[in-house]
Amino acid sequence: MNQDKPWLNSYPDGVPHQVDGAQFESLNDLFAQSFAQYGSRFAFDCMGKKITYKELDELSWQFAAYLQSQGLKKGDRIALMMPNLLQYPIALLGSLRAGCVVVNVNPMYTARELAYQLNDSGADALVILENFAHVFQGIQDQVSIKHVLVTNVGELMGLKGHLINWIIRNVKKAVPSWSLNGVSSFQEALQKGKNTRSLFVPVSMKSDDIAFLQYTGGTTGVAKGAVLLHRNILANIAQIDAWLEPGIRGLRIEQMVFVCALPMYHIFALTACCLFGIKAGGLNILVTNPRDIAGFVKLLKGLKEFHVFPAVNTLFNALMNHPKFSSIDFSSLLVSIGGGMAVQKSVADRWQQLTGKPIAEGYGLSETSPVVCCNTPLIDGFTGTIGLPLPGTDVLILDNEERSVALGEPGEICIKGPQLMSGYWNRDAETKQSMTAQGFFKTGDIAYMTTDGYVKIIDRKKDTIVVSGFNVYPNEIEEVLTMMPEVLECAAVGVKDGPAGEAVKVFIVKKDIGLTESQVLEYCKTQLTNYKRPKFVEFRTELPKSTVGKILRRELRDN
Repeated sequence: MNQDKPWLNSYPDGVPHQVDGAQFESLNDLFAQSFAQYGSRFAFDCMGKKITYKELDELSWQFAAYLQSQGLKKGDRIALMMPNLLQYPIALLGSLRAGCVVVNVNPMYTARELAYQLNDSGADALVILENFAHVFQGIQDQVSIKHVLVTNVGELMGLKGHLINWIIRNVKKAVPSWSLNGVSSFQEALQKGKNTRSLFVPVSMKSDDIAFLQYTGGTTGVAKGAVLLHRNILANIAQIDAWLEPGIRGLRIEQMVFVCALPMYHIFALTACCLFGIKAGGLNILVTNPRDIAGFVKLLKGLKEFHVFPAVNTLFNALMNHPKFSSIDFSSLLVSIGGGMAVQKSVADRWQQLTGKPIAEGYGLSETSPVVCCNTPLIDGFTGTIGLPLPGTDVLILDNEERSVALGEPGEICIKGPQLMSGYWNRDAETKQSMTAQGFFKTGDIAYMTTDGYVKIIDRKKDTIVVSGFNVYPNEIEEVLTMMPEVLECAAVGVKDGPAGEAVKVFIVKKDIGLTESQVLEYCKTQLTNYKRPKFVEFRTELPKSTVGKILRRELRDN
């Protein structure tokens, strides 16, 4: 029995306590192995247009050659600003093969947010979807971007792409007018790279070289770039590989199929779908607009099989509320992975009832490449925890004085492991503040650890509501309210309330339009002790969400 690391006692048979992330010197070595091994397989599928590993190999080399022909060198930052499209993995791999650092940019950013991230990262080049080019146009003279590539949704899809673009531009009116000087298209860049491919000088990459500047959402103030080295990402891929292995052991699967509905510019899908998928020789089904639930359901109905389904709570919920969801064939599904936000029991139970498979909830951060903990794919039902720390990962639960608390007692999750970033980009003070004296990263999440080593998230430290001196956790209130059949979605925040300090306010999206405030308050009386009960109830038609689907409590709180 391991007393210091109780989670090791709960590991499934065959899962190692440590992993070897040093199998590859860089991500480029991993790519080379997969291309040699899986060349004829399809790697990515977007709207029915597929590319093989061999094609991805060649196209990414062309993109790398283009970057080098433009004078971009090892360590230069390349910003990618697009949803899930075939252009993304090509630009991603091409940038890394040229020795450059990838800066993922949320395409929904405002002009202010975009200017900040491009300046903070010192990005030299930008690949942007035309739908968002007008945003860059407004700040072009405020940044030092030297090379701009503008792409469109249908650019790599042949004749079908022209129709898709026409609909997007003329029917959906989704491309605001823009005007930028000196830009090239994505295909022009690939052609230029193809012409200069023979002149490409291979770039020597080491495990300590930077692969990504992955910006946090800025929930703790201004957004910061987590510096993720090649070895950080490689370690997390190896950890995920070891963790999922028991779930596929003995199964005869020709090729793993990933449903990639979460955006690859987000760390969750970047590692768990895109990069791990390439390592596994898998096929990633790219969902460009997961908010189009009808289109997403239609896509799933048309798939012959799919095995790995990562999503967030709100996406699981939205899918199940579509009338045609029950007609999807989930017989091939091996594991549904919930992350990004707390998975609610009511959602998880319904998902298992409808699909026959439980949601294996996990936990991670941009700073940890991202996966820290996860439930094993072998679970029979939803555990209500974020699972066990992955191989090679140390987790401590600490109090405000950085002392370990007893098992079952709440404290802050603190992490050490090979997947942990080297620090925040150009922010030594913030990096130092984020670490304990023992070298553990302080996550800002409150949780406790069970005697079996499972970690149960209570809430974000900054989201804790203090009512008459008592700590109230929004997750608990939201969990209770979503058990009401009349509630579709909800969020709980703290609002100022005189001498008591704060009171609980809940925002609710109704599933039943007849739901009233008094019904909500009466229900809470039966489920929550007095100080935890909402004092205020506000009904809304929708709740603010991030592009990943995480409900933004801070916007509700600030407004």
